[in-house]
Amino acid sequence: MKAARWIVVLLLYLLCSASALAESIKIGAVLSVTGPASFLGEPEKNTLLMLRDQVNSKGGINGQQVEVIVYDDESDVNKCVMAAKKLLDQDRVSVVVGPSISGNTLAIAKFFSSAQVPLISCAAAEKIVRPVDPWIFNTPQLDRHAVTKILLDAQSRKYSKLAILTVSDGYGQAGRGVLKELIPAQGFALVADESFGPKDTDMTAQLTKIKGTSPDAIICWGTNPGPAVVARNRTQLGLTTPLYMSHGVASNKFIELAGEAAEGLILPAGRLVAVEQVPAGHPQKRVLEEYVANYTKTYNTPVSSFGGYAHDAFALVREAIIKGGSAKPSDIRNNLEKISSFAGTSGVYSYSSDNHNGLDENAFIMVTIEKGAWKVMQ
Repeated sequence: MKAARWIVVLLLYLLCSASALAESIKIGAVLSVTGPASFLGEPEKNTLLMLRDQVNSKGGINGQQVEVIVYDDESDVNKCVMAAKKLLDQDRVSVVVGPSISGNTLAIAKFFSSAQVPLISCAAAEKIVRPVDPWIFNTPQLDRHAVTKILLDAQSRKYSKLAILTVSDGYGQAGRGVLKELIPAQGFALVADESFGPKDTDMTAQLTKIKGTSPDAIICWGTNPGPAVVARNRTQLGLTTPLYMSHGVASNKFIELAGEAAEGLILPAGRLVAVEQVPAGHPQKRVLEEYVANYTKTYNTPVSSFGGYAHDAFALVREAIIKGGSAKPSDIRNNLEKISSFAGTSGVYSYSSDNHNGLDENAFIMVTIEKGAWKVMQ
């Protein structure tokens, strides 16, 4: 008799545990935690796990605990595809954050459209959200926003001839497409169009060719470590031609890699790189300060703009679930499109049925590197 009672108790415990697990909200993530793009994926993973713990400690979302399932694609597109399929087919998640890089995002987007599960990418290529796929969103500022900010700055300096140097991966080629479109459209002459591989360690040849075209400025488009090599090679060649970087290097890691060669470089960046310089009344000020304080306390390391992309994806998912009172994939998707004037670390988001990025060029500020630190340009 006593054994029977214990069996009943055990069964009730298992049933309650299964029920609790079924009621959790499953958020998947596929990120480049290791490999060449780990400077993107590691802070993104850290951020998601930190936010999960914070939310769960306060009762979850609408009373439901949050489960975050993270897979590392190791910066490899094939492993990204396998991870995405596992999240959809085995883990049955309600929404996925990531991938970290544009090429991986474009490789898996079709699976989410077919499964009708929303994907919120942490990558910036315009092709991710244009044309709009009902199930695909992203959080970084778009390449078009960055190019627009750079060209506005170039116009203010009376530059007329521009050269571009882009990395030959998904991010670089997406940026190159926008640069080649907008440079002539804004009245500039494109005098050189050079490229480099993601693993190249010397861009002297490309910079020498560019020097021969006498541009007023050079725009380098890529993510670490390539742009840092470009900056160092420029210094070694004695080139004084102004050098713009893309937002793909908007983290302290770039300054560390480029060293003294980073001094004076200009780029568009989110406000996260210079939180203390954001005006007190700005709508992003509070969320920026909270993220910086929480992340540095949790991990004892500085924040990066890239971790901010994951922060905003998680925050937008939470807002969509609260707004709709549901964590069903279709409801999350529908309610993401209803989010307006939502302050994140990367900008103020207003999604809609025809805008799955939700930002504009105002999400960027122009910054320069002065004495090894970020300085907002007036």
